[in-house]
Amino acid sequence: MADAVVQLRCGVKNDDWGKKGKDSVVAQLWSKTPGSPPIDNNQTYSEMWMGTYPSNQSYLITTGEPLGEYLKKNPQLVGKSVLDRWGAEIPFLPKILSFSKALPLQIHPDLKLAKLLHQQDPKKYGDTMHKPEIAIALSKFELFAGWKPLKDIEALCKLKPLEKFVPSSASFTDESLRETCKLMLKASPETVAATIKELQTIPESQFGSDQYIPGLLDRLSKQYTPCDNGNLVATILMNYLILGPGDSVWVPADSVHAYLEGDIVECMARSDNVINTGFCPAAERDSVDLFTQALSFIPHNAQDALLPRQKSDKGMHGKTDVYAPPTSEFNMLLTSLGPGEKETHKAILGPSLMIVTKGCGNMKIPGNQTVEMKEGYVFFVGQGVALDFNTEKGIAIYRAYAE
Repeated sequence: MADAVVQLRCGVKNDDWGKKGKDSVVAQLWSKTPGSPPIDNNQTYSEMWMGTYPSNQSYLITTGEPLGEYLKKNPQLVGKSVLDRWGAEIPFLPKILSFSKALPLQIHPDLKLAKLLHQQDPKKYGDTMHKPEIAIALSKFELFAGWKPLKDIEALCKLKPLEKFVPSSASFTDESLRETCKLMLKASPETVAATIKELQTIPESQFGSDQYIPGLLDRLSKQYTPCDNGNLVATILMNYLILGPGDSVWVPADSVHAYLEGDIVECMARSDNVINTGFCPAAERDSVDLFTQALSFIPHNAQDALLPRQKSDKGMHGKTDVYAPPTSEFNMLLTSLGPGEKETHKAILGPSLMIVTKGCGNMKIPGNQTVEMKEGYVFFVGQGVALDFNTEKGIAIYRAYAE
């Protein structure tokens, strides 16, 4: 009979925007998996993926078998509801990310567009899924997410250097914003650089509540040159957020975002589709027309980008919170235990993936087995399994699941 709880070895990525060596939480956690190589302090570590996505699968530590193959042989582990909807798969993709500079300015296509793009270019768009996602801060987390309110954008665009990006119309609407975004993204490198230089000569007080703009423009220009179109779109049009550990944002499909600096737990629908138009070399940018055509206007202020953290009924002793986005593929649990504390998770009727991000402890599973839990350990848990956690020193556990 197949084991319902198995420990996993996960894959990492080494994008140049990742943090280096021991500064990267990705490296710190990944290196704790039994058998992992030591951290290379000259290497960047950007992402650790957990799950069954083909390009970066997780493997059972005991046998080396890909988790996806294990589930195909044992489909009962995902539960009837998930099996009926998505097959013997995990329909979500959790990650740990560490980044020292801005990730590409991007959106993820919705289901209709993802299907079309996959048909047109299956090599670039490798699946037909949408990719709504959440991001939970493990450290100070800076990001751009969604649009500022229209009135704030309209006020900023009255600054002389920005007037050329505003279409002439009686009122400033979401369609005006779409056109402004397109004009900024299509502007020549010379125009972008000149605009940024002009904006940096304007007193901070003239930027209203967004007095951070000149400083951020300088910071971003040093990361991706003063010619990068993303500099203007992010600082002028988008919400700039600074989150602390445990805070979270929700990014719907087709919602514009760019993560700037920090370490996070991320979870998304099982997809790797992305459309990039900034904070990357010009050769790596996608069609501006495609990007702006697909854009949604949710969220349209900073508050609506945040995802509340609430107590979960999955935890029997009140030590478990849930991040529940308005999508059907997944929720994320966070169990935080102090020294000597305990928690029990009720049986969940679908698959889950779990990572210890801090501390250590033990997990009891059916059959009276006790499993050691340490920082960086990752587990797959099949449906219908109740779990008991205890710790002498304290522990933090993130658990993504679907039902």
